Amino acid sequence: MNYILYNPHSGHGKSYECADKIFAQCKEKARIIDMTAVNYSELFEGIGAADAVTVLGGDGTLNRFINETLDLHLPCKIFYYPSGTGNDFCVDITDKMPEEPIEITEYLKGLPTVTVGGKDYKFINGVGYGIDGYCCEVGDKMHREGKVPNYTAIAIKGLLFHFKPRNATVIVDGVEKTYKKVWIAPTMFGRHYGGGMIPTPAQSRSAEPKKLSLMIFHGSSKFKTLMIFPSIFKGEHVKNTKYVEVIEGSEITVRFDAPTALQIDGETHLNITEYTAKI
Repeated sequence: MNYILYNPHSGHGKSYECADKIFAQCKEKARIIDMTAVNYSELFEGIGAADAVTVLGGDGTLNRFINETLDLHLPCKIFYYPSGTGNDFCVDITDKMPEEPIEITEYLKGLPTVTVGGKDYKFINGVGYGIDGYCCEVGDKMHREGKVPNYTAIAIKGLLFHFKPRNATVIVDGVEKTYKKVWIAPTMFGRHYGGGMIPTPAQSRSAEPKKLSLMIFHGSSKFKTLMIFPSIFKGEHVKNTKYVEVIEGSEITVRFDAPTALQIDGETHLNITEYTAKI
């Protein structure tokens, strides 16, 4: 049996269409399940090694699946079909959108953990803190109002008018540094996040030993930041070493001097002053 889990809120509500398409392609028996209403403990009690689970949705959907099944034994292979808006995880591991579900069983092992507000979360792509978290906060509000957010436009308006940079303390593997006027400080496990941004182009989720990469964009004026920011979509922003620094490590803490929004694989957390990511 192939259990096809779809998120009805993903991809502007088009995820069920993808689930129906995958269902039609299945050679074995299949069942479509709304993952927002499923009890995972009961579901996996009835699943065996010969079965399969296919998750449909975006990065946030995959993140929720991982964290909601964290304490369960998953006896079967896990597949994934991207049907969200950004689909950064898929782009990171395949460089293109697949025509059929891809197996991700091995990718779900050894994931990093981020601690926010005293609670631990696994993540697959990265933890965004600063203007990226602000963009997710505004985007969430627009979704609630029935609008389709343009994250590039949100970022530009935020940089020019609404988002104020923070001073930050950063601790990487015990080494502490301070930065002024930090616009963005994500910690990455993969290379891609935020719908195509590449904040840490040298980062690899398959590296051994596994590591994380922190990118600090700091010290620039709003107009200089606006000039550099678009190059993050090609990973070329790192050439601006006066304002951009990348640090690798296995334990990374970022502490802002004022609360701001934070996003974990696109899932927003508000009024956060610090996070710690570990691999």
